[in-house]
Amino acid sequence: MSQNETGIATDIDVQGPTGKPSAPERKCILTGEHGSRDAFIRLALDDAGGVHADLAARAPGRGAWLSPDRTLIATAAAKGKLRGVLMRAFKTTSITVPDTLVETIAAGLERRALDRLGLENKAGHLIWGSERIGDALSAGRVRLLLHANDAASDGMAKLDGKAKGAPNTVVSLVLPVGREILSLALGRENVVHAAVCETAAAVRVSGAVARWRAFNGLDFNDMGANAAPAKGIRVTHE
Repeated sequence: MSQNETGIATDIDVQGPTGKPSAPERKCILTGEHGSRDAFIRLALDDAGGVHADLAARAPGRGAWLSPDRTLIATAAAKGKLRGVLMRAFKTTSITVPDTLVETIAAGLERRALDRLGLENKAGHLIWGSERIGDALSAGRVRLLLHANDAASDGMAKLDGKAKGAPNTVVSLVLPVGREILSLALGRENVVHAAVCETAAAVRVSGAVARWRAFNGLDFNDMGANAAPAKGIRVTHE
């Protein structure tokens, strides 16, 4: 991987074993960890030197990348380490790290994941309700199974059991929010469980949800926004 003069790699694509570009990969400026750009969090600078989260990774200019770890980022910000590595990454001392950066990232990841769910629901790619989901699991139609974090454990276990017996691979994830927020995102009442029944939609939703979960300390399941659903059932009841 190419690096800048500080040794911090930012906005650099990794070459595959054949010398051709592989899936874009980035390096966390705090830990040195490598990962998919779709799994990491990009920071950018505005014209005044203010640091902001570029969660869509579309802001012009140099970007700095962070692992999606709320505790890591908050601790580094509180100790001044984050500002130091950002000055090296952006090659300037004219940087302002807002006190609200971590909360802004948290809110942005939640909004992006819930907005994605809403869009896929409008497109007809989601179903909800335990009975409908159970029938779809048995028929091999479900690609991604989602639970609100206040869902009853027996209800989750019943659906996850059907997912394990499904004729196809199903990824199961618990969302970082409860049924009230999930219901609002889908424009329905009392949605506790939801399922994505279209492969491309499942990839889009799983990527947004996985990064959101990781930031909130839940296991990441090695899924990025452009990754195929992981093999096997991933049941997480944190």
